[in-house]
Amino acid sequence: MQITANNTDRKTWLKIPKETDFPIQNIPFGVFLTRDDVITIGTRIGDYAIDLGALHQLGYFEGIPLTDDIFLQDTLNDFIADGRKTWRAVRNRIAEIFDVKHEKLQKNEEHQKVILFTMNEVEMQLPVQVGDYTDFYSSEEHARNVGEMFRGADNALMPNWLHIPVAYHGRSSSIIPSGIPIRRPQGQKLPNGSDTPIFGPSRNLDFELEMAFITTAANHLGEPIPVEDAEDHIFGLVLFNDWSARDIQKWEYVPLGPFLGKNFASTISPWIVTLDALEPFRTEGPKPTTEQLPYLQSKGKKTFDIHLQVAIQPEGKKETIVSNSNFKYLYWNMSQQLAHHTVNGCSVNSGDMMGSGTISGSTKDSYGSMLELSWNGEKPLKLKEGGDRKFIQDKDTVILRGHCQDKNVRIGFGECSTKVLPSFKSK
Repeated sequence: MQITANNTDRKTWLKIPKETDFPIQNIPFGVFLTRDDVITIGTRIGDYAIDLGALHQLGYFEGIPLTDDIFLQDTLNDFIADGRKTWRAVRNRIAEIFDVKHEKLQKNEEHQKVILFTMNEVEMQLPVQVGDYTDFYSSEEHARNVGEMFRGADNALMPNWLHIPVAYHGRSSSIIPSGIPIRRPQGQKLPNGSDTPIFGPSRNLDFELEMAFITTAANHLGEPIPVEDAEDHIFGLVLFNDWSARDIQKWEYVPLGPFLGKNFASTISPWIVTLDALEPFRTEGPKPTTEQLPYLQSKGKKTFDIHLQVAIQPEGKKETIVSNSNFKYLYWNMSQQLAHHTVNGCSVNSGDMMGSGTISGSTKDSYGSMLELSWNGEKPLKLKEGGDRKFIQDKDTVILRGHCQDKNVRIGFGECSTKVLPSFKSK
């Protein structure tokens, strides 16, 4: 089935901003609470949220084999489990419905009243129930920077890093959508020069600029996914801020890796942008510097040219852009990540989420964490309206943005925004 939704000549009858992240060629998927306190699955064009449940009930998806309740649920998991053929057919149909040349809904104001909402009338929800969450460590620049800080330049990369997409299994219960504030985490830390830990709020709270892909029900237990088939099982991408408490993490991570330093919160952008929508922005990633084992060797353009940005906004002040990076910088691409994840027979389910790991470029302004930008606090980062930051402070808001753009179209992800509140205190 062709991807007709990506036609760059297509115009919508909806009035939308010129530079929107969500033109009619995007058509992402998400879940929102309506003004009538109903949770529904929807899409977005410009600043309009579109109720796909109402659209389906009114007959606009006639001819596409969908269950009656597919869009009347509070997560996208079942829709994602239907597979790429269904995703593509639905996305193509939505593009037709809102095309300026299509008059059925355009001239039906009664239907529009139950289908269309402005974005300030809805409250975005977590788009999927994340059963399992894996976080990779796939940016060579990030891995080298962190390794150099703690082990020296000669031992920056661990011996396995160029041979496998390194990852750990994370906590899914604390994944939240953009707009939900988090509290500064508490835990054990080891002060400099001491051999005894103390307990208290993290002093080194950090963001991590990542993206994450959402899978469908991909394989049976014991059945690997070949690298060449991996994209068939990837629904789409979101922006991902995998918050980190560096001081807590430093004390606890040996011998089993991240725990309290990572599991307190991870923020995602609420709209899942499909791989189909990103298709025009395919590009090649870094060339392997070490020969990879056959099951990890991928061919062709397996990544996307997605411009990424991070801003810090102290309460009551203007934001400061602190990083400009790109998804294409990742050494290990999504197909390699999913192939490695399942090569031992691990089963992957609909709604599972795979974080890319911090995405850093080769220049200082493209680093994807405060750990790198301030070089572990040694070089504080200057803010636009005075002051500086070694790490994230209370009442700071961290904003991630991402988009693809060429001369024809802009496809974006919106914002992934989170405000940091002081640590929890018992009454």
